[in-house]
Amino acid sequence: MTIKRLFDIPHYALEKYPKADMFVTKYHGEWKKTSTQEFINEANKISRGLLKLGIKPGDKIALITTNSRTEWAIMDLGLSQIGVVSVPVYPSISPEDYEFIFSNAEIKYCFVSDKDLFNKVMKVKHNIHSLQGIFSFDNISGAANWKEILDLGEDDSTQIEVEDLSNAINSEDLATIIYTSGTTGKPKGVMLTHHNIVSNVLGSIPRIPRKKSLDYKDTRVLSFLPICHIFERMLFYLFQYNGFSIYFAESIEKMGENVKDVKPHYMSVVPRLVEKVYDKIYATGSSAGGLKQKIFFWALDLIQKKKTVSKPSGLKEIIADKLVFKKWREGLGGEIITLVSGSAALSTRLNLMFQNAGIPILEGYGLTETSPVISVNTFGKMKIGTVGLPLDNLEVKIQADGEITVKGPSIFQGYFKNEEMTKEVFTEDGFFKTGDIGNIDSDGFLQITDRKKEMFKTSGGKYIAPQTIENLAKASKFIEQIMVVGDGEKMPTALIQPDFEFAKSWAMRNNLNIGATPQEIAQSTELKERIKKEINDINEHLGNWEQIKKFELTPEIWSIDAGLLTPTLKLKRKAIKEKFIDLYDKMYEHHE
Repeated sequence: MTIKRLFDIPHYALEKYPKADMFVTKYHGEWKKTSTQEFINEANKISRGLLKLGIKPGDKIALITTNSRTEWAIMDLGLSQIGVVSVPVYPSISPEDYEFIFSNAEIKYCFVSDKDLFNKVMKVKHNIHSLQGIFSFDNISGAANWKEILDLGEDDSTQIEVEDLSNAINSEDLATIIYTSGTTGKPKGVMLTHHNIVSNVLGSIPRIPRKKSLDYKDTRVLSFLPICHIFERMLFYLFQYNGFSIYFAESIEKMGENVKDVKPHYMSVVPRLVEKVYDKIYATGSSAGGLKQKIFFWALDLIQKKKTVSKPSGLKEIIADKLVFKKWREGLGGEIITLVSGSAALSTRLNLMFQNAGIPILEGYGLTETSPVISVNTFGKMKIGTVGLPLDNLEVKIQADGEITVKGPSIFQGYFKNEEMTKEVFTEDGFFKTGDIGNIDSDGFLQITDRKKEMFKTSGGKYIAPQTIENLAKASKFIEQIMVVGDGEKMPTALIQPDFEFAKSWAMRNNLNIGATPQEIAQSTELKERIKKEINDINEHLGNWEQIKKFELTPEIWSIDAGLLTPTLKLKRKAIKEKFIDLYDKMYEHHE
């Protein structure tokens, strides 16, 4: 069968790869499996139930879940096959953003996973005139449960109506509106059609390798990134297409346990998570004491000297692999075929290290507006430090100012109710402007150097690309977050959030008293001196005009809740600068 619309994928999976555990979610400590057939049956009930409620093709329904779960998948299929436009929303955004999105998209119904989200929506419900009802997946007293819709659709005599609507849906019809949390301003509704996402799924399939020796029935994926994010969602369809079982992780906190339970073959990650996994490995290895600690550092030293990716060769590497790196792999369940990384730049140093430890990472690049994959590395065609070769069905063009632009079937239709902004992001010959600066090397690999918007000029007229410097700095154990600033100033400086936990253990090892709270730690002169050493090391790799001349430590953790990071953990630069404006002013008060 040919796949033209999102809801064709589960039917293709049923025909080609029927399985007992298409989706698996943990409820009250037990993993509950849903088969391919059950998945389709339940989605049909949702479709029939919604039609009974008077829902029509083109209506908008919001889906919000704290952690991905099978109910989300059932809702997604139930909506898409009757032409309803799904509006998945980040759980972590503010009630004000909920109100804006719901009103802007004219949401009719909303489905939430739990009590906290239910309360959050209830707070603003009275301001949203289109909203007719809220349903929840969990049982919440006083809230309508999603099972009411399933019960409404129990009678399958109206299934013909569902099928008629499905048959009438064109691949060019709108499938979803995804609101991207801009690092500035109000969220923008990105309109994606069935064709946009399906073409990206089909274009990405050759890049995410299947293991020939592994039967689809035994292939497992652990999914824990927010499914409202197009990166995880596109992979969610790609894994269905391949007949892989998708296990939904309980939460980022429970990742360790879930990995042991599931022993996944595939996982998608963001660089921040790879950094956290490495920090955990490092903390364990460096505090092992005695011979174990010596072996850990010896193996680490060996692997860090490798400048290319290769299997262990020679006695030393084979011993290091057996004693140390095998444990790293076991920590990720022991069966990983590959991690797929997106959403931000992955440090070349970490990427190389993981690849050589036998944990392959395929790094890719894309935006919500491009459904999302523009390019991705794959086995046999990989270059560390790049985001891989562009997909075969896309055309990538570097503009005169270095901006990456792209054309092809997965490029979005425009921003919902915002023609002006839509016009701004396309070139005259129809290429979408990504807002990223990069180049294509002689082998065709795409390299990202910075966000166009984030580059700034010092008062001396020199351009600074902050992300490049920040990625170098985040390799330091002492630095959890860093933001390079200095637009229009004499020199670049940095606001740094130290890794408070690491700083405490470092202080203990060195018998230093740097305090216990983030406020006290940020005031510590010893810590500041130590971080200065790290900054000096980084400066050696930078041009004179790019070097960080001063920095200040911030007295709190930068988090999503504090409004300093976006839901995908990118820096909200304006908010961070405003929050720590005193520290910023302090750095620029005494220009040399």
